Amino acid sequence: MRILIFTILFLILTTCCFSQTYISLNPAITNDIGTIAEKANLSFEIGRQWDVFSMGLDIGKTSLGNMHGNDTSTYLEFRPNLNIFQVGKFTNTFTAGIGYIFNSQQSLMTEVTSGIEYALNDKIHFNIYFGQYYYSGRYAASSITFFGVSGMFYFMPSHTKGVLNGKSSPTP
Repeated sequence: MRILIFTILFLILTTCCFSQTYISLNPAITNDIGTIAEKANLSFEIGRQWDVFSMGLDIGKTSLGNMHGNDTSTYLEFRPNLNIFQVGKFTNTFTAGIGYIFNSQQSLMTEVTSGIEYALNDKIHFNIYFGQYYYSGRYAASSITFFGVSGMFYFMPSHTKGVLNGKSSPTP
């Protein structure tokens, strides 16, 4: 029992001391049919970053268009992210997410995204990203591509680096 308590305490301290908390606003547009509002999606993410790896929880809408009946566009997604390569203030990112769309017949959502992140300073970063959502249910499945931008705010200064080049790049 003591080992379990010690392990849990160690993990909590490691998570709190060696990670950074961030929030992110992520608007995007898909290549689906419909009006601009029906093609637009918006999400809000909160997460933690450890060196080149981050883990976020994303809540959003797959469409901002008017819904008739039940809202089938609200989702919750688990989003791990990896900073692959960094040069100066630019970082190449990769995200593979999995989520659930509430009240939808294609309720399982997976995501594969790549992006280019720019560190404006050590607390504010912007990302241009593109990728694909895959939706599936019991009787149907579909996929859609998207393009978006995001703004991230780190509560503590961020000194990111990439997996491949391994160099830390403090941002002014």
